[in-house]
Amino acid sequence: MKKLANRGRFCVLLSLMLLFDMAVLSQEPAKSPLPFQGTGNIPAPNPRGSNPKPGDAKGTILAAFDSYEVVGMSAAHGNKDLDDFILHLIRDPSFPSKVNVIAVECGNALYQPTLDRYIAGADVPLSEVRKTWRNTTQTMCGMSGFYEEFFPLVRRINQTLPTEKKLRVLACDPPIDWSKIKDPADYGRGQYLMRDVSIASVMEKEVLSKHRKALMLFGTAHLFHVGNTGVGLYEKDYPGLTLVIADHTGFGNWSPLEKYNNEFEARMALWPIPSLVQDIHGTWLAALMDMTHATGNIFFGVANSGKLPLGPAPAKGTFSGTPEEAEAPFSKMVDAYLYLGPRDLLLNEPTPAEIALDKDYMIELQRRSAIFGAGPMADDADPGKISERDSNPFFYDPDELGNLPMQLPEAPSSPLAKN
Repeated sequence: MKKLANRGRFCVLLSLMLLFDMAVLSQEPAKSPLPFQGTGNIPAPNPRGSNPKPGDAKGTILAAFDSYEVVGMSAAHGNKDLDDFILHLIRDPSFPSKVNVIAVECGNALYQPTLDRYIAGADVPLSEVRKTWRNTTQTMCGMSGFYEEFFPLVRRINQTLPTEKKLRVLACDPPIDWSKIKDPADYGRGQYLMRDVSIASVMEKEVLSKHRKALMLFGTAHLFHVGNTGVGLYEKDYPGLTLVIADHTGFGNWSPLEKYNNEFEARMALWPIPSLVQDIHGTWLAALMDMTHATGNIFFGVANSGKLPLGPAPAKGTFSGTPEEAEAPFSKMVDAYLYLGPRDLLLNEPTPAEIALDKDYMIELQRRSAIFGAGPMADDADPGKISERDSNPFFYDPDELGNLPMQLPEAPSSPLAKN
């Protein structure tokens, strides 16, 4: 089973249980149920709208910088096809004339000065700059083969460019110093869960206020045009400047609607690979995204007649009510759609052997995982688990995708059950 699926299913269970408890305590009124509530025979959605217009993905993204200051898309979440596409994109000779900055989720802001010197071409040992992506709040970053290639690649691209064209890479994760984290209380005091606040702050200070052009590489959950996501936060002051791209990873994953995925994908059979639909609004694709409640790897489920976000990470905010991500249609939270081929043919990006064989790093991961207990961090520190999850070469296991993560017991007397 691939690493993202394992991590995603764990977070699905964790966040669903947490949010269920919080929602009941908050006395929130019920929301309208999602189309696939329950486990009966769910009919296939019938999305209507105009036909999407897929174009050359790389060319369309590069051209988008003529109209937008920021283009955001996912990266380093286990989809090898997507990561390979991004590496191809930034190697395009026209990329430096369109973009000034690449902002990344997998970068510890504590090491920004070191990262700047490395990316600019200074004599910085790789072992030093690696701390930028190996010491973030997210262990997936340190296990990523994509970032092991991405940072050296940008450095080499810069070596071919004049000073005024050189790219800058911004580390947007909170500035955590793992040497000072000895227990969960240390972690909590540092507000390291405020990742979207950190993203918005860096983007406002280093990109938007300076009218720079930036490619944002973040999980789609941080890019939605809504609420307390990284993009949603800075759009309160800088609206209309960001194009958000969702990448195709199937329809209805981990829901009863998954069985219709092949039927829906048949509509895309003649699309070029890779291709991008820059404007999804008003198309049957937008309607389908809303009906299946899926974009990238974010999806929503139902418990007790109310909407609850399922994963892959807990919703942002205080949990005092239903987060905006659970309310807004997906077609309103993203703008464009990247198609890299049918879901079942997408490839998994395995953890490079040199990372798993790095004794010092694995010992440090084991120390960190001991602080928090079982979960994705512990799995990342276990060579056996790494080997097991990477044994499947595909991004998804189709046999797993029709399964709901869990069924919560109905509680008709709870506040969520009231209309």
